Amino acid sequence: MNSQQEIVLKRDTDAIQIPSGNPLQLPAGTKVMVTQSLGGTYTVATPGGLARIDEKDADALGLEASAPTEPVKTAVEGSLEEAIWNQLKTVFDPEIPVNVVDLGLIYECQLQHPEEGVTKAHVKMTLTAPGCGMGPTIAADARGKILTLEGIDEAEVELVWDPAWNQSMISEAGRMKLGLV
Repeated sequence: MNSQQEIVLKRDTDAIQIPSGNPLQLPAGTKVMVTQSLGGTYTVATPGGLARIDEKDADALGLEASAPTEPVKTAVEGSLEEAIWNQLKTVFDPEIPVNVVDLGLIYECQLQHPEEGVTKAHVKMTLTAPGCGMGPTIAADARGKILTLEGIDEAEVELVWDPAWNQSMISEAGRMKLGLV
């Protein structure tokens, strides 16, 4: 997709304002430009600023959703913890084209068994800035992706601020993507 192409929304579309995280509705006929399409979401530039549109609403952009609209459990090959880390690599900040793992935002991933026969993933995650209103949305994305894994019954993504994130936490792959090497 040419990210510099102007698109006219075909219908009223639910979105999330960036960086506040506030829900909004973009009316049909609004002219937008897709600036990022990663992790099952579209970041669009609108006359009022940036917004994020979920892939389930791709049709409003005149696009086809590439993922099913209902979550489907994914079989896990190998370790469940490794599968969780791989799922987290499909979660993106809507303003940065690097996944949350390579950005260094994931501090911890633990498997817990709160009751017999139940497996819970507990993830500690931070953000690049404590005041980012998108935090709950990004955490919900991470939780939703973890819950698609077979063998995971519950998932919790906890936003933490200690230690404070800094650019040295970005992986080499992330630094390359951002042109920091």
